[in-house]
Amino acid sequence: MRIPFLDSLTNLITGMGGSKEKGASTVYAFVPMQAGELDAAYRGSWLPRKVVDIPAMDMCRAWRAWQADDDQIEKLEAEEKRLDVQRKVLEAKTKARLYGGAAIVISDGSQLPGEELRPERMQRGKIEFLTVMTPQHLTAGEIDRDPLSRTFGQPRFYTIQGATGTQVKVHASRVVRFLGNPVPDDAHVLHQGWGDSILETVSRALKDAESAAGNIAEMTHEAKLDVVRIPNLMAFASQPEYEARFLRRMTLAGMAKGIHNMLILDKEEEWETKQLSFATLPEVLDRFLQIASGAADIPATRLLGQSPAGMNATGESDLINYYDRISAGQNLELGPALSILDECLIWSALGSRPAEIHYRWLPLWQLSEKDKADVGLKKAQAFQIDVNGGLFPDSAMSKARRNQLVEDGTYPGLEAALDEAAAEGDEIDFSAKAAEPEVDPAETASILRMRAAANDAAPATLYVHRKVKNGAEIIAWAKRQGFTSTLEASDLHVTIAFSRQPVDWMAVGETWESEIKIAAGGPRLMEQFGEATVLLISSRSLKWRHEEIIAAGASWDHPEYQPHITISYGGAPADLTKVQAYQGEIVLGPEIFEPLDEDWKAKVT
Repeated sequence: MRIPFLDSLTNLITGMGGSKEKGASTVYAFVPMQAGELDAAYRGSWLPRKVVDIPAMDMCRAWRAWQADDDQIEKLEAEEKRLDVQRKVLEAKTKARLYGGAAIVISDGSQLPGEELRPERMQRGKIEFLTVMTPQHLTAGEIDRDPLSRTFGQPRFYTIQGATGTQVKVHASRVVRFLGNPVPDDAHVLHQGWGDSILETVSRALKDAESAAGNIAEMTHEAKLDVVRIPNLMAFASQPEYEARFLRRMTLAGMAKGIHNMLILDKEEEWETKQLSFATLPEVLDRFLQIASGAADIPATRLLGQSPAGMNATGESDLINYYDRISAGQNLELGPALSILDECLIWSALGSRPAEIHYRWLPLWQLSEKDKADVGLKKAQAFQIDVNGGLFPDSAMSKARRNQLVEDGTYPGLEAALDEAAAEGDEIDFSAKAAEPEVDPAETASILRMRAAANDAAPATLYVHRKVKNGAEIIAWAKRQGFTSTLEASDLHVTIAFSRQPVDWMAVGETWESEIKIAAGGPRLMEQFGEATVLLISSRSLKWRHEEIIAAGASWDHPEYQPHITISYGGAPADLTKVQAYQGEIVLGPEIFEPLDEDWKAKVT
């Protein structure tokens, strides 16, 4: 039998899908939290406070960078500092998340705050101050229901309750509005234009997590329990004088145990200690905190301030995803809300509104110093490739490189130093070619012959490698690990390119690093490549150089490039898993260019 009004799986015997099913009557219910309860949660508990504060702080802490001329940026940043814009936005966003809404009221000294604020009529320095207000102080007025209005669904005006009981009407154009959780359209009217507190939807998960922590804390008091079995206790308990004697006796027994660490009992009495197990409680608590973290949409690494743990730990990727969501909130929520204030800010700072002025939010994810150095090296190598390619004029490449270094902040004070050098006439004219040095006719002819030979060089196969300068240390390590035979220390090397396809060596160019030092430690593995036993190493410099040579037209026999050092052919221990990979520093000498030698293996000692 199929129940026609239920579009689901049903079973009359078990009641599944029918009125007897245990979950059939489960419905969602919304019980709004009052302002007092919100205050108590925020002020009295760390978890709700962090749920409210963290996203607001992350939206504002890196702040933004204005894109304009230098003097315009200075004026805009000075105006932001004068008005304390960043802190005001943080305060407003935090209170909006807590109370469901908050606003920044723009004060320009007007005696008629009920009139519309027109930024284009604002003079320089006209904004006097900014005030953050919550719905308790700023009451939303009539909602705009005109579908043709750009403010449809928003209050037309607001009312501020003064200290003396007077009410001040403020036009909506003077209010920068922030919301917590948006509400459905019908509820919007009941909320007087504001939203819900973000604690409304996560309070159950937060309460469960805190209750679990509280229950575990209470259990610690019962972690050790002493049990004493006394013969005929219940039979004598009805005698009043026995109760007093019993309590006195147990008190003395407890004192003796506490002072002398011994327990005196009657021969027929028994005593034992029961110990509670807390083995699985951390996992239970972590699960509750994980649910709370998911409900708040904040990674546990950020919410709890702990490092990820376990084989499947994804703390870094979770944090990157969270920062992406914060960036989306900046662009979709914070930016549009600040549009009114930004227009007023630009007019107040500059006295005009250049159309090209805008800003970008600064990224929250920051690279480590090592990663910054690696990125800087890769940019420098890319610049060298572009210069060697000759596709752009030298003057254009020089200016682009200078701008890149200034924007990246690679050299502190570079821009000011360049300006000073230009003022002192110490600026290089990149548009002019450097004069050729004076040489005699014989040298000139020799130089021309060398250039012609280089330009006419026919493509050839290419083998590029670097010798290991401290190979003796690696061979000594291999002997200690049980290798019965190894290559000669002078034969240890790292292959960078092995191109069977002819390539123009001159197009490959030279590397910036005559010597590469791979620091001790890091990822090292032992692998078997056919007959060869190799030490796998990690080096961004080697990988970038390999990719650079491939881009110049070289071929590679394998789907990917993995730097390695061949240790032995057939002399490795039978079980490589028991070999501890070499962890010391590896020093590589300069690059060596050679044509391919297909009979190279026969020359290996």
